[in-house]
Amino acid sequence: MSFTVHFPLEGISVAVAPGTTVLEAQIAAGLNVEAPCGGRGTCGKCTVACRPVGEAAYAKVRACQTRVFEDLEVLRREEAAGMPVMVEGTGSGQAVCDPVVRSARLHVAPCPRGRSVSDWLRLCRALNAAFGERTWEPSLEVCRDLSGRLQAGKGEVWAVVSGGHVLEVSAEKPRTCMVAFDLGTTTIAGYLIDAQTGLTLATSGAPNPQARYGADVISRADYALTHGVDALSGCAREALNGLTRQMCAEARVGTDRVFAFMLAGNTAMHHLFLGISPDALVRAPYNPVIDQPLSTEAGACGLAGHPRARLHVLPVIGGYVGADTVACLISGDWLRREALSLMIDIGTNGELVLGSRRRRLACSTAAGPALEGAKISCGMRAARGAVDHVWLEDGEIRWHVIGEGEAEGLCGSGLVDLVAVLLACGKLDENGRLEDGDRFELGRTGVTLTQKDVREVQLAKAAIAAGIRLMCQKMGVALSEIEQVEIAGAFGNYIDPDNACAIGLIPKELRPHINQVGNAAGEGARLALLDAQRWSQADALARETEFLELATMPEFQDAFVDQLTFCEDEE
Repeated sequence: MSFTVHFPLEGISVAVAPGTTVLEAQIAAGLNVEAPCGGRGTCGKCTVACRPVGEAAYAKVRACQTRVFEDLEVLRREEAAGMPVMVEGTGSGQAVCDPVVRSARLHVAPCPRGRSVSDWLRLCRALNAAFGERTWEPSLEVCRDLSGRLQAGKGEVWAVVSGGHVLEVSAEKPRTCMVAFDLGTTTIAGYLIDAQTGLTLATSGAPNPQARYGADVISRADYALTHGVDALSGCAREALNGLTRQMCAEARVGTDRVFAFMLAGNTAMHHLFLGISPDALVRAPYNPVIDQPLSTEAGACGLAGHPRARLHVLPVIGGYVGADTVACLISGDWLRREALSLMIDIGTNGELVLGSRRRRLACSTAAGPALEGAKISCGMRAARGAVDHVWLEDGEIRWHVIGEGEAEGLCGSGLVDLVAVLLACGKLDENGRLEDGDRFELGRTGVTLTQKDVREVQLAKAAIAAGIRLMCQKMGVALSEIEQVEIAGAFGNYIDPDNACAIGLIPKELRPHINQVGNAAGEGARLALLDAQRWSQADALARETEFLELATMPEFQDAFVDQLTFCEDEE
């Protein structure tokens, strides 16, 4: 026995077993859904309009708490469809175009008469002449038709290689491409690259479908520990394959021409994508299962490319400072950076790096769930209907809505702006108390900021501000000595630096040095494909960056409490 759930706005229907939740029905229908609380029924962000088929009235219900025991019709807000994905980065690193995938025309000498020298050995000698001496891993797939190809071409063939792997031997000059991914908690950014010219042929992005299992990494890790990692790794792989197909179609390239993938992501995304249990990440001492760089067969991880395509996964630094941070360091050319610099990647998980080429400290802070809307009463992603900017004009509070329509909620940049504006006009005091009751309504939009929302902002901004100060303390430097500040990530790209400093998210002393660098993680992953030396240096870059576990520092709690207020910063 089954019941049918209809989604008329999407033109989709799905049959489900009795007792299935409406949230599970949406997932079964292949729809993008968000459940920041992981389906516990506490956030209310999965609310839909629902009615039994044949009845007139809709009722608003929480999809994760509503079970199907009859045929239903469901209307939902497709917030994720309008969510922009930041793919551009402005890192200081320059690509050399020595890609991890290379191709060359070879002349394979014939076997001398009276001797027995295998086709593979003679191919390896030709490969060494073209690419330099190395050990070539024998490939059964290449060997199966190698003799015929050598005979047909009279020893003249084209070879595609990556590291010590021979990926293809062909008679014609091959088209060779690579794909880089920034697998973020909220969004995924992809880059299709021509391995021969170094040009980026196409870019694309999409919401991370793992959001249906929780907004933050802890919720998703909890889900994986309860239900296994397959659902989380599977939907991420499907999303990456969808982006690969989309970019290849745009560039008119077959997916079988993709010979390498590069993946960057925080430690939880890294583990979940690879099908590694996140058990170690959620229990003290919160260490990763593996932190070294990985190079493996892409097909073994379900990625759609050439049959022998390679998957390269950047290393992680610590339990909550991941490969995305390593990618940001690659993008910013930190191995050659002389100036004392601070990198802030504010996402669902906030990562900080302080230092230069000589010494670097890294730490993470739990800031994103509030700043990205998950814990805010009217919070939402940066999609259609989100208030993304708020300002004062002639003494009046003004705002902008993504899509220019009616305001439906606040995204992170709008939230920071609104708090800064309320501070500036005296409607919010330095301790975070709203002056006119327990909520502020933005005009007549119905979008409100509650006292609890303000407290969530204070917790998030205090975590980041305390992290910055403790890293300076550990490094033995003053805030005034920091010469460069890079804000990375989509949230960091859209945030107003003046307002970020006004609320104390970033110390005011650093305002003159702030530079917004966009998706530095995606840019770093792209550079690691284009420059094999950067890929080979990634492990050293990660290992030589000291991980600072803020939670174990006795002084963290005091520093955190000191930064809860919105008063002037003091070094």
